[in-house]
Amino acid sequence: MPRPYDLSSVTALICFEAAARNASFKNAAQELNVTPAAISHQIKALEGDLGCNLFLRMSRGVELTEKGAFLFVAVQRGLETISDAVTHMRDRPETADVTIRTTTAVSSLWLTPKISAFWKSHPTVTVSQIVSDVPATAIRCDLSIQYGDAQESPEERHKLFQDRIVALGTPKFAAEHGIGRVEDLLRAPLIHMNNEETDWTNWPEWFQALGHTIPKGRRFSVNNYMIALQAAQDDIGAVLGWDGLVKSLMEQGRLVTLVPDNIPSPRGFYLKIHPRAGSKARLFASWLAKSS
Repeated sequence: MPRPYDLSSVTALICFEAAARNASFKNAAQELNVTPAAISHQIKALEGDLGCNLFLRMSRGVELTEKGAFLFVAVQRGLETISDAVTHMRDRPETADVTIRTTTAVSSLWLTPKISAFWKSHPTVTVSQIVSDVPATAIRCDLSIQYGDAQESPEERHKLFQDRIVALGTPKFAAEHGIGRVEDLLRAPLIHMNNEETDWTNWPEWFQALGHTIPKGRRFSVNNYMIALQAAQDDIGAVLGWDGLVKSLMEQGRLVTLVPDNIPSPRGFYLKIHPRAGSKARLFASWLAKSS
């Protein structure tokens, strides 16, 4: 009988998701309690089935290719949906002291390093992340980080940071396209975010705020900010960056400001405290707000 779903091996997809999330075959193996060789075998089988490379193998670990990043978002969404359903059916008490929900970009670039620092002074408080780029429905959490206006919700919120929005790319990209002024960006390849679920400033709005027309250069569109940042690092185009959020990438020199012009972000990143938050969740929320 024909299969109802066109899927690769579920085992391979689970190994792929763990390797992509950890950016490491070794860490994925530890998480899944198998050997790194087993993870590598599953990834190679998956790449063979799909007919494309999903990872760039590097000395310091692995990085997703563009197609790998596309698959990662899809697999993560599917596993999150299954996990949510199983959690609700089990109806078991939470094992973590604090559960915080945020997007992939905020988790990777900002929150995870903050949690590591928090544990140095509060080693007994366990913090669990729910990482998703899909709008929350009935997911249970104590805290969540959102990009928006504090007046949009009557619930308790604390402002974490509000960035300036800059044009980012690699030095190689800037040299190849002769970028030194905003006018140069109008004809350069640009990476656009196509995600109606978020309200992040886009390129036309950025140029308009600086008194310029709509850009006419080549357009590359994605629906995930981490993919957009990776595409910029791969010299596909320039990307808009929230300077506080992408600070680590700029400090590492992986992305640089292409022009001196920038605009203030019209919205900030806020920490939302949900009604179910207990004393430990509020302790973490207070520490997070003060450390921002």
